Amino acid sequence: MCTRHVVSLPGGRLAGVAGMPYPKNLQTAMEVEAIVRDNGAVPATIAILDGVPHVGLNSEQLKSLAISGRQFQKTSRRDIAHVVASGGNGATTVSATMFFAHKVGIPIFVTGGIGGVHRNGEQTMDISSDLTELGKTPVTVISAGVKSILDIPRTLEYLETQGVTVAAYRTNEFPAFFTEASGCKVQCRVDSPEECANIIYANKNLYLGSGILIAVPIPKEQAASGNAIEAAIQKALKEAEDKNIIGNTITPFMLDRVKVLTGGCSLEATYSDIALVKNNALLGAKIAVALSDLHQRFRRSAL
Repeated sequence: MCTRHVVSLPGGRLAGVAGMPYPKNLQTAMEVEAIVRDNGAVPATIAILDGVPHVGLNSEQLKSLAISGRQFQKTSRRDIAHVVASGGNGATTVSATMFFAHKVGIPIFVTGGIGGVHRNGEQTMDISSDLTELGKTPVTVISAGVKSILDIPRTLEYLETQGVTVAAYRTNEFPAFFTEASGCKVQCRVDSPEECANIIYANKNLYLGSGILIAVPIPKEQAASGNAIEAAIQKALKEAEDKNIIGNTITPFMLDRVKVLTGGCSLEATYSDIALVKNNALLGAKIAVALSDLHQRFRRSAL
């Protein structure tokens, strides 16, 4: 099987799907995998089971992950050695999923959103390992950008420092997960899976060694609910500023306030999250096929 057709998916993301209960989380995971298959690629959900990294789960393993995923240890690159050595179960984050995908030659990874630089990160140094992983692991991540609960301008600055190509799909502006607009422009715009494949191909052939982030705006049909959540986030951020809430206390404050401000309906974020992952999976599969076609074309021309 040509690994260039394969699209990796994070076990941690699919197991929880924003905290959804079983069996809804399993149904969603299966639907995401089906989208990848239906568009000509092969899904490979990644997780650590009983101390063994798995790249591509069968139906029983996926079900077990969905049932017990909340008991799995959230596993970033930092945690991999410990989880493996202790024979534990790990739900992989973006950084760990990228690590394992690269080890087996999978160049494309689909998720909902990535981590970033937290607000007041210049004081707390709270920066997601997703960003450093993108700087040193040549895997392309398809995501809906970064949630505005984080510091998006500093996140983009940090990615630039790490040498990461950041592209926005069919827009000139970096998306902010729940909304299309973040106010931050990008240097690279791509308008087709083929354009994305060309950048990935060039990145590999130049041995740049860094990853690529392709940011995809929220689908139009989810924009209304996304905007409502974004409005609550912005109001909560203003309240946090007025109350001088900073550092590691800001995230729990934000989560609580967004839930209150949305009238307890912040579960709507879950369904927006699902729509984003599915939309990203669709594009990821198309890019994987385009990349495989590109490799085959150049191979034939070299004969």
